[in-house]
Amino acid sequence: MSAPIRPLHLAVSIDRPGVRDAEPYVRAARLAERGRLDFVTLGDTLGPPRRGASRLDALAVLARVAPATDRIGLVPTVTTTHTEPFRVADAVATLDWVSDGRAGWTAEVSATEAEARHFGRRAPAPADALWQEAAAVTDAAARLWDSWEDGAEIRDAATGRFLDRDKLHHADAQGPGWTVRGPSAVPRPPQGRPVTAVDATRLPARAAAARHADVVYLRTGPTPSPGAVRAARDDLHARLRALGRDPGRVVVLASLSVALYAAADAVALADLAGSWWADGVVDGFHFRPRDPDRDLALLVDGTVPVLQHRGLLRSFYPGGTLREHLCLPRPANRHTTAGRTA
Repeated sequence: MSAPIRPLHLAVSIDRPGVRDAEPYVRAARLAERGRLDFVTLGDTLGPPRRGASRLDALAVLARVAPATDRIGLVPTVTTTHTEPFRVADAVATLDWVSDGRAGWTAEVSATEAEARHFGRRAPAPADALWQEAAAVTDAAARLWDSWEDGAEIRDAATGRFLDRDKLHHADAQGPGWTVRGPSAVPRPPQGRPVTAVDATRLPARAAAARHADVVYLRTGPTPSPGAVRAARDDLHARLRALGRDPGRVVVLASLSVALYAAADAVALADLAGSWWADGVVDGFHFRPRDPDRDLALLVDGTVPVLQHRGLLRSFYPGGTLREHLCLPRPANRHTTAGRTA
C-alpha cells in the first residue's frame, strides 16, 4: 500500500541505565533503523552518578552511533541549565556533521539542588525561570547555527582563502547570566538547524516549546488517555498560532512507556497508534521501552509490520536527514534575503 499523505512518525528511546559500553546503543539504533523509525532518543542529566551507578554522555554516545548507522535520526538530551550556550550549539552542530544531517536535541533543564551544588555556580531556580532560560539558550543556538551562511567555506588553496568573512556573522544573544557573541566555531550544520525537541507535558516547558520546538513530546500516564493528550496538543497549537507559527510545522508525539510481552501486545500497540493518529490526536509516538531488548525487538518486528501492512507507516526512508524524515523544511539562514523575508 502507498504511504499516507499525512505520515505517522515514530521514535524510540534507547536508554539503558547503568550501561557503560557503547555497543548496546549501536545495536539498538540499528534495530530501530531496520524498522524505519524516524529517530532514537537518549536521555542525560547533569548530576554526578549515584554510588555504584554509571552514566554516559548522550551526545558522545550518539556520536559513536552515527558512523554505525545510515539513516535514523539521533536525538540526545542536552541540559541547558549550568551549561554554556556556545558549547551546546557547537556540540549539537558537530553531531549533525558526523551524522550527515541526522541530529536533533531534546532541550532539558536541571532543577535539583544536588545538581546545583555539583556545579556550584548558582542556586536552583523555579521551573518557570529555568524554562525561560532554556528558551533563550535555544534561541542562541539557532543564532549560532545561522552565524555561518551556507557557502562561507571557500577552501581555495590557490588564493589561500579558507573563508568568506562576509558570510560570517555575530550571534549577539543574551540570557540570564550569559552573553554569546559568536560566530560559531563550527560551520552551519547540514540541516541548517538541527531538530529541536522539547517535552512539553508540563506548562512551563510548553511555553518554550511553542516558541522554538520542531518536535514536541506529550507524556501519557500509566493508562494512555487520548483526551488528555488532545487537550495538551490543542493548548500547544493555540500557543503556536498566537506566536505566528504554523502548527503543521511542529511534530507532536505522544510519549508512551511500553511493555510488550508478546506479539499480540505488539499488535495492540499498533491498534492504539493507528487509532490515535487517524483521529488526529497526535502526529506520531515516542515509545519508551521498559525492557530495552525485549520491547524494542517486538516493536520493530511486531508493531511496525502491522502499521506498514495497514498503509500507515512507510517501508523506506524518503530522504537522508532527520528534517526530511519529519517532513520539516530546512530553515533559511536569517542573514540571507530568504531568511530575512521568512
